[in-house]
Amino acid sequence: MRKNSIKNIRVNEEVMRELSNIIRGEVKDPRIDPMTSVVGVEVAPDLKTAKAYISVLGDEDSQKNTIAGLRSAEGYIRRALARSINLRNTPQIRFILDQSIAYGVEMSKKIDEVTKQQREDSGEEQ
Repeated sequence: MRKNSIKNIRVNEEVMRELSNIIRGEVKDPRIDPMTSVVGVEVAPDLKTAKAYISVLGDEDSQKNTIAGLRSAEGYIRRALARSINLRNTPQIRFILDQSIAYGVEMSKKIDEVTKQQREDSGEEQ
């Protein structure tokens, strides 16, 4: 199975959907922030490993605690994934903190500030 094959894309989407359901509904670790979402999943073509990109809406402490909680619940999450998805191999999941949403929000704020400043400058000139 090639990395960008249709089968691999479908497996990635299905693992992402199930992983999101497991984290939201089944994992009871208090360290995991309720505003945690699975942004993307990359399953290796041999189905042995998977990278799960996790986004946490909150401060840096809650992000670190959430990743620590997910890493400690890795075995449980993998078993729950094996029960819900019928794959030849259940992948070993590696959780990676994804900062892209927070980065996008920060850039949006900066763009808004610049446009507001430009409007104020053009209003003063008239």
